Amino acid sequence: MRAAVISDIHSNLPALEAVLAAIDGSDAEIEEIWCLGDIVGYGAQPDECAGLVSERCEVILAGNHDLAALGELDISSFSAAAAEAVRWTMESAAETTMEMLRALSPSGARAGVGLFHASPRDPVWEYVLSVDQAAECMQLQSQRICLIGHSHVALYFVREQGGEPLTHGAQAPDATSIDLAAQTWLVNPGSVGQPRDGDPRAAWLELDTDRLSAVFHRVAYEIEKAAAPILESGLPRHLADRLYAGQ
Repeated sequence: MRAAVISDIHSNLPALEAVLAAIDGSDAEIEEIWCLGDIVGYGAQPDECAGLVSERCEVILAGNHDLAALGELDISSFSAAAAEAVRWTMESAAETTMEMLRALSPSGARAGVGLFHASPRDPVWEYVLSVDQAAECMQLQSQRICLIGHSHVALYFVREQGGEPLTHGAQAPDATSIDLAAQTWLVNPGSVGQPRDGDPRAAWLELDTDRLSAVFHRVAYEIEKAAAPILESGLPRHLADRLYAGQ
């Protein structure tokens, strides 16, 4: 199976539309789209994003911002801007969006691949950004290959087999290709709607579960078309400004 993996859209409709157009135009002949969660939050177009994800994705997970918008998470640990965006989403999103989010779980599996919004150890909250964290998660994961989101950073971790297990990882710039045929993997496609790895372009991952390979992709989009609705809605300016920096 050839799947496109997306995550952390965060109500950024122009970025989502750009990624979907890239997927549709890809030479990879994508058969399914998997979303690892955080459809809403931060941005100002939750209904449009939820509608597109529901229409286009065969697998959809819940992220922490999705759960927070449903009132299922305590937002006291959120940043002030994130908490304000949660409250705005709760007040502004359509009931159809909320119904769609209520049906989702933060973890799942497809084609033998483990899927988690955050991590195999904590599907909702854990940011897997270090080798030590990844190694601990790999001891718990049931599948050899797992996909994670949440950190908004395109990266991968691999646990080598034989002798003393050695885990290493790296960020994955555009066009990075990885061979998944052996070893244990944690792979993060990066964020569609709010990248935090210094590259403001929207991110997605091309995954081939038959050939056991993956390629990271970045897609330019008109950031101002995402920033303007944020400002018009009265959400914090910071949420618009950070889109330009990829942070």
